[in-house]
Amino acid sequence: MIGAVAMIAFGVLSISDAYQALNLDTIVLLLGMMIIVAYLKRAGFFDIVANYVLKFARSGNGLLMTIIISSGIMSALFVNDTVCIMMTPFVLLLTARSKIDPKPFLLALVSSANIGSVATLVGNPQNMLIGTFSGWPYLKFFLAMLPVAIAGLAIDFLALRWFFKNSLSQPLQGYEFERRGGVDKILLYKSMAVTAIVVIGFSAGVRLAFMAILGASLLVLIANRRPDEMFAEVNWSLLLFFASLFVVVAGINKVGLVDDAHSLLQRYSSFSLYGQATIFSFASLILSNVVSNVPYVMVVQHWISAFTSPMLMWLVLAMSSTFAGNLTVAGSVANMIVLELSKESAPFRFWEFTKVSGTIALLTWGIGTLILAGYGALIHF
Repeated sequence: MIGAVAMIAFGVLSISDAYQALNLDTIVLLLGMMIIVAYLKRAGFFDIVANYVLKFARSGNGLLMTIIISSGIMSALFVNDTVCIMMTPFVLLLTARSKIDPKPFLLALVSSANIGSVATLVGNPQNMLIGTFSGWPYLKFFLAMLPVAIAGLAIDFLALRWFFKNSLSQPLQGYEFERRGGVDKILLYKSMAVTAIVVIGFSAGVRLAFMAILGASLLVLIANRRPDEMFAEVNWSLLLFFASLFVVVAGINKVGLVDDAHSLLQRYSSFSLYGQATIFSFASLILSNVVSNVPYVMVVQHWISAFTSPMLMWLVLAMSSTFAGNLTVAGSVANMIVLELSKESAPFRFWEFTKVSGTIALLTWGIGTLILAGYGALIHF
């Protein structure tokens, strides 16, 4: 926010320029999804998911797999940060009662949340931006990125099982899971029905922002809950962050820094499509950790048209900026959420986290790049 105000105070942008820089589609999409998730949370949806995770996990390896699958799927449907907020306490509770090391399962939760979120245009904030900027239809994007997400989650499981092969071999001590506050079945049915309508609308090509805020509005009308209680669950700081970031990036664009970087990219325009995809993917992996993936996507949206196949490069950008989230501790907000919530009972050292998460990031990035480069060779975008 201070950066956005400074852009105006120092004359880089006028106030009207700042207002025009706001991408309201992204803000409304985020707002709508956060309200829907708030109703699902209040209904007990995430408690039910956690209960099924515990029900089907009979061993350390089984628990690892169920956490990865459930976190990956939920992160594709909802924002990955929300999944980490909801699931971290359950992982800590389960591992404490079972007397097993929580760290493999915390790493599984956060890495699979980052990986699974790549599958849809609403899985994470940077994909929401890409959905707004690129014109990729929701269903086609999902079908294109599904193999990338599945391969990434498989690598995630194998890598974590290798790193923690000794602790994962321990049997779990079974117990009945206690739901925190019970399940409101009527609200749950309403929330799930509205969520299904929203997903169908996404798949049918309805504008993402409209569909999300429509679903949120329907829930406000039919849920029979005080709307202000649900709005209190919205991460207003994140919305302010995005609005301000649009203004900051507009100021950067105006002074020509993006044009300078874009001119450097022109050197690689003569490369083959495979070469372009590989170079752009690697640059995105690194730079997403330098400036954070959301600002990076905002800046490089202006570069995509320079490539031979812009539509393919939107996929490459989504994959690499998302998988970059696992490269370092600061690579994604989801990482910091899990580390913050678990710092008392399972504190991580920097290298302890990074050597595992970073390995997963590099392996998943490599297979993701190969899959998408293969698309470029086989499919005309």
